[in-house]
Amino acid sequence: MHEDGFSQALSKRGVSRRDFLKFCTTMAATLALPASFIPKIAEALEKKKKPVAVWLEFSGCTGDTESILRATKPTIAEIVLDVISLEYHETIMAPAGKAAEKSKKDVVKDLKGKYIAIVEGAIPMKDGGMYCTIDGHSALEIAREVCGNALATLAVGSCASWGGVASAAPNPTGCVGVKEAVPKATVVNLPGCPVNAENITATIVHFLTFGTLPALDSHLRPLFGYGKRIHDNCERRMHFDAGQFVRKWGDEGHRLGWCLYDLGCKGPEAYYNCPTVKYNEGTSWPVQAGHPCFACAANNNWDVMGPIYSRLPYVVGAGYQLMADKIGLGLVAAAGAGIVTHAIVKEIKTRGIKQTNETEEQKAERRIDNAEDRD
Repeated sequence: MHEDGFSQALSKRGVSRRDFLKFCTTMAATLALPASFIPKIAEALEKKKKPVAVWLEFSGCTGDTESILRATKPTIAEIVLDVISLEYHETIMAPAGKAAEKSKKDVVKDLKGKYIAIVEGAIPMKDGGMYCTIDGHSALEIAREVCGNALATLAVGSCASWGGVASAAPNPTGCVGVKEAVPKATVVNLPGCPVNAENITATIVHFLTFGTLPALDSHLRPLFGYGKRIHDNCERRMHFDAGQFVRKWGDEGHRLGWCLYDLGCKGPEAYYNCPTVKYNEGTSWPVQAGHPCFACAANNNWDVMGPIYSRLPYVVGAGYQLMADKIGLGLVAAAGAGIVTHAIVKEIKTRGIKQTNETEEQKAERRIDNAEDRD
């Protein structure tokens, strides 16, 4: 472990006590902890030593590294210099070649069972793992050595968590996630395409604060980041409930911020904290920017959720398909299989009755419906 604690390292770099407490507040919020836990987080970070970490990159697009490079709470410099002691990361480390590999091997040898492994990218299993090699060793071999001797392994991004796009059918290289490749490793899956860097930091902060890894779901994902359904926290939810769906890219409903379900949004079946944590300094996330969620943090989303821009496959007990096809033609209830009941407003397109006191959104909806009738 590094000699300095988190608070001491920040102090040496001129970071004020106030900013340190802001960081603790952000971590408490990300971990879904009440404000009463902020002093406990601060105390733990002041006293605990920084954990040593080794970041491995396998079959992936480096999107998760790109995500952490753009982190702001804290920044990548603060993560590398203050939150953890990052001893190995191919993309950002200074050494190269044999010197770089020595850094990794020294950690595995000298700190067995005491360091954190962070893995990005899927691990090819077919043909002995020959489809991804580093320094003459397959990703499978490296993962078994590094993750097998680590205190814990964070599988960051969907590829490392369950194989991601690299494992989509027909999966010619036999890509899998870390847990499948190294069954005995203690793994926390942090899927996402890319992962949100705040979830990585929060997981480490939880470990430093409580001495344990956060509570996980059946897919080994932390409940604080993956315990709530995107649909239930989406800012477009009101339009779903009102039966206001975007029909075509760039149509009036799209410009007014209506629900993207009809364009393939998988929010009703996706669990991630995108709507609350967001990206780019917390300013936005895909749905807010006008693009449907494609359930990037869901296991095997490429194969089980259908094409990105097609509606969800039929969900038992849910009336989504009927709702999107028959807006305003009755009251549709969708319940069961984890799907909450949604009440859809009564018909607003009534023939022969003069409409008064319309809102701008109702006017826009009527214009869209009329245009569809003409088509």
